[in-house]
Amino acid sequence: MSVILKTEDLFKDFSGLEIIRGITMEVYEGERHMIIGPNGAGKSTLFNLITGLYKPSKGRIHFLKRDITRLPLHKIARLGISRSFQIINVFPMMTVFENVRNAVVSKVHRRFNWVSILSKDREIERETRRVLDILSLQDVRDDLASELSYGRQRHLELALTVAQDPVLIMLDEPTAGLNSEESRSAVRLIRQVTEGKTLVMVEHDMDVVFGLADRITVLNDGTVLACGSPEEIRKNEEVRKAYLERRTGAAAGS
Repeated sequence: MSVILKTEDLFKDFSGLEIIRGITMEVYEGERHMIIGPNGAGKSTLFNLITGLYKPSKGRIHFLKRDITRLPLHKIARLGISRSFQIINVFPMMTVFENVRNAVVSKVHRRFNWVSILSKDREIERETRRVLDILSLQDVRDDLASELSYGRQRHLELALTVAQDPVLIMLDEPTAGLNSEESRSAVRLIRQVTEGKTLVMVEHDMDVVFGLADRITVLNDGTVLACGSPEEIRKNEEVRKAYLERRTGAAAGS
């Protein structure tokens, strides 16, 4: 199995405060790779480094055997990395259809007059409808994004991520704020839309993590504590003490 993404001795500090401290990680083509860890472990910062939102203080990032460490965010996206955010990132005053169509347009890198040409472009319209069908959003295609339920807005953000037909899909806590039923629905959709793709995902819900993961990387205090199969992570004593037991205790006291 070939390595599609690799970080090498990655560091990131903010005004002298180190958040990421020497992370080396490999993601294999076609796998679903989960990243877990306690709050403040550096998970979202690592995402932001990989996707170009932040630049590392030290270290390298390679995607498809190309050094992307210093590339701007838009060039990294064009290479085939698409991500979601912890906070829902959609255009609230556009319809669901318009939101997805914008993402499709971004994929094909078209340059044209929006008013006169966009609505007539059959390829874009067809692809937009296809994405809406996959994510079960056809019934709300004409609704404003701001009018959707929180769970449906999460589905829409997932649609925007996959509409760009990425090589690597990166999801940052896609089930955050969802109830149990919505979370199960989100997992089914994630499993469906990432079939044959490579997925890297930050997630706090351990049922979701162990239900989806091929491999799991555990971060703690800005470093890699462990990496392995779900079964290996379950059995890892360091992980249990640093993270899994802490989460179990917190859940029991809530």
